[in-house]
Amino acid sequence: MDSTPQASEHTLVTDTAQTIAGDENSPRRAYETALELTAGTRVETDSLGSMPIPVDAYWGIHTARALENFPITRRAIYNYPDLVRALARVKQACARANAEIGVLSLEKARIIDQVCEEIVAGELHAEFRVGVIQGGAGTSTNMNANEVIANRGLELMGFEKGDYAQLSPIDDVNRSQSTNDVYPTAIKLAMVFGIQRLLAEHKLLTASFAAKGREFSNILKIGRTQLQDAVPMTLGQEFSGFAHTLMEDYDRLSESIPWMNEINMGATAIGTGITADPRYAEAVLRHLIDVTGIEMETAPDLIEATSDAGIFMTLSGILKRAAVKLSKICNDLRLLSSGPQAGFGEINLPARQAGSSIMPGKVNPVIPEVVNQVAFSVIGADATVTAAAEGGQLQLNAFEPVIAHSILQSLAWMTNACYTLRVNCIDGITANVERLAMQVETSVGVVTALTPYIGYAAAATLAHTALTTQASIADLVIDAGLMTPEKVAQVLSPERLSGMVAMTGPLTLPVIPPAG
Repeated sequence: MDSTPQASEHTLVTDTAQTIAGDENSPRRAYETALELTAGTRVETDSLGSMPIPVDAYWGIHTARALENFPITRRAIYNYPDLVRALARVKQACARANAEIGVLSLEKARIIDQVCEEIVAGELHAEFRVGVIQGGAGTSTNMNANEVIANRGLELMGFEKGDYAQLSPIDDVNRSQSTNDVYPTAIKLAMVFGIQRLLAEHKLLTASFAAKGREFSNILKIGRTQLQDAVPMTLGQEFSGFAHTLMEDYDRLSESIPWMNEINMGATAIGTGITADPRYAEAVLRHLIDVTGIEMETAPDLIEATSDAGIFMTLSGILKRAAVKLSKICNDLRLLSSGPQAGFGEINLPARQAGSSIMPGKVNPVIPEVVNQVAFSVIGADATVTAAAEGGQLQLNAFEPVIAHSILQSLAWMTNACYTLRVNCIDGITANVERLAMQVETSVGVVTALTPYIGYAAAATLAHTALTTQASIADLVIDAGLMTPEKVAQVLSPERLSGMVAMTGPLTLPVIPPAG
């Protein structure tokens, strides 16, 4: 079973763009570069003709054609390890199902199964070379997987790579399948892996905000609306509010997993199941559940499931919501820490690096800023997903590759953003207690708490006087004989001003679902 890394063992998700082969600024094609770097070649043939393939490559002619055709992003699918692992799990389940129903020999199924386990364990990922954005609705990705599995299988069987008469990428590895059911199933599974990893980091970030809420529970400050002074609250309430905001998005992300687990395996080309045994869909579903540990179900209408990309829009929208809300929190952190002398200056963010090449001593809020930029990217990715989903035609959406790229990148970047925000920012935040106390003591916002006792008109008059004379609201109320000193002290106590008793109990955090 695949597993999400333990929360204490964070590993940055590796989706950084890398050159497929050679210098990414070179005009040479990736396929040509690969040939130049190899010690020899083998010849493979398809319906379009023959091509030389690097002798040691586990990929074959279909991958080679994709390397020539799609040198677009220079971002190969090996940059998305969740997708590579998901493809291996799908192929593994297919081999087991085909052996069970008797359309693939047990020996070939066992070899395919073994290679898929190697891929899940992290081997052979560098052989998944095609660009993630490609024409053909993911056919090149599917064939890249088929060829790598077949050629590694041939190696295990004692044959030369490319000897497809012994183990074929299409007739054996791709048996009973089409790209049109394999690819969407694999990208959904990869997205589930990504969601689980994001949930783990998201939960840790929520816990950090909650911990700051408890740490700052007795520190009064002035709340603001429309950037103007409003009424008192505690700094702890503000940070607990951030935590609860994140909890809501955790719930929405968790709810998306069951929606992603409806698959169309057995649909083959358009949903009719052509070339697949009638027993295959049930068998492959059962085996896919077994190898992933994730509960799935076959879509009730395979034609609809093969053509519709609505679920990807739903997940992308949830990611955008989470990104926007996290970005808003980062905006607040930048405001609250602004200054440090001429701004709000209420909190101190950890100093992570020198902030200027010209202004000595300047330190910038670089961690919230980078999270803001991740959010901007997620917002843009959602627009891409929406356009791609709308662009589908008839029985297939040809644009699932860009959907996969957009969502998998958003999941990876959001995961990394949650990690760096927690470790490099939130855990190290401190409060400027004296500055906050002074702001509360001199703020006219406290007069709102007195309105039930002296009335709105009198409170407004006192507020105006306090602003023009810089006098204390408490002193003005007492001097006017409107309330006794004891009553003023009671009404303006921290507990009454903040509307709550100081927080001491833990914030209840959600439970992370088991990883697939």
